[in-house]
Amino acid sequence: MAASQDVMLSFCVDTTKVCNCVEVRFIDKVKGKGLFAKKAIKKGDTIFVERPLVSSQFLWNSQYKYKACEYCLSALETAQDNARRLSGNPGLSLPHTELCKVRPELHQACPQCQVMYCSNECRQAAADQYHRDAWRSMHYPPETSSIMLMARMVATVKQAQDKYCWQKLFFQLCSRAANEEEEIAHKLLGEKFQGHLTLLQTLFTTALYDDHLNMGCPFTLQWFTLEGFRSLFALVGTNGQGIGTSSLSQWVQACDALELTSQQREQLDSFIDQLYKDIEKETGDFLNCEGSGLFLLQSSCNHSCIPKAEASFPNNNFLLHLSALSDISPGEEICISYLDCCQRDRSCHSRQKLLRENYLFVCSCPKCVSQMDELDLTSSEEEEEEEEDDMEEEITDV
Repeated sequence: MAASQDVMLSFCVDTTKVCNCVEVRFIDKVKGKGLFAKKAIKKGDTIFVERPLVSSQFLWNSQYKYKACEYCLSALETAQDNARRLSGNPGLSLPHTELCKVRPELHQACPQCQVMYCSNECRQAAADQYHRDAWRSMHYPPETSSIMLMARMVATVKQAQDKYCWQKLFFQLCSRAANEEEEIAHKLLGEKFQGHLTLLQTLFTTALYDDHLNMGCPFTLQWFTLEGFRSLFALVGTNGQGIGTSSLSQWVQACDALELTSQQREQLDSFIDQLYKDIEKETGDFLNCEGSGLFLLQSSCNHSCIPKAEASFPNNNFLLHLSALSDISPGEEICISYLDCCQRDRSCHSRQKLLRENYLFVCSCPKCVSQMDELDLTSSEEEEEEEEDDMEEEITDV
């Protein structure tokens, strides 16, 4: 089901600008699609801003008292409340609180299930897309991010007037062969829960299937078979993009832009540095409200261990900003990294191991090709980090 350029760009904020900047091309049967520059792009430029087809918070947000909008994932705490909780200092007062853009007076709850939204616009958008008729079935256990993204895909198709249009959008996302889908599903479920796929498929079908799906939804109906359910897991596992939002980081960015005297700047920077030290001591690295989303255009970006672009969420919501990390020439492929900075600094063997296990491919970027013949230089420290990553994934993915 091939997509036109207009379809691939349809969730971008400024489609005209993006259309003149990039294009999606088919590369080959192994890589599939890729994103390419149509004109020169400078380092630091925002290539596009895109909203997700669907997105969902991770369950641990509520468990650890991170409050976020159920629709756009924007943090609902003010920067000051966020800083107080993260630092463990309830009496903390931030300077320049007027820079915080969170507006608690605009927050609204769903009248049926009481989930919170940052505004009436987000509450209405959720109701219009998936939450109006399906809210009862959107809160069944187990509430993993993968399950919730899949549930929202089905609910979106169920509520849509043009069901075929939404099916077409979802089927543009990268899919895998049957044996790869099974591997990805098992990876997402974790070793302890691999045998629960049939149970999850039964719960999924019980919660979301109804006879309305028989009308105009031939592809969606496949999602309720065991094979189709496994393919949904693979789709989310392959295309899911992590989303992190923070009212505090947005406040810090606004502080950085203030015009201050050198003395005022020194005092403010010192305050922020100490705040982050206190937060690290109290909370560690878990600073953001976190979730996952499916982004149509961003999903066409392939991986490189020397990425040309990276995704970020500077607006404290689910809008993905793809920005250039270096100058990009016309016709050049725009690659991102599926690995974080620390993982990219590991040996070629370690990087390839992570990519094979999590994304089922062998990287052939220039960095990997140049290091392919090197001996396995994986350090004991890297091996310990890999073991810790595996343990964390097992805990957080399910």
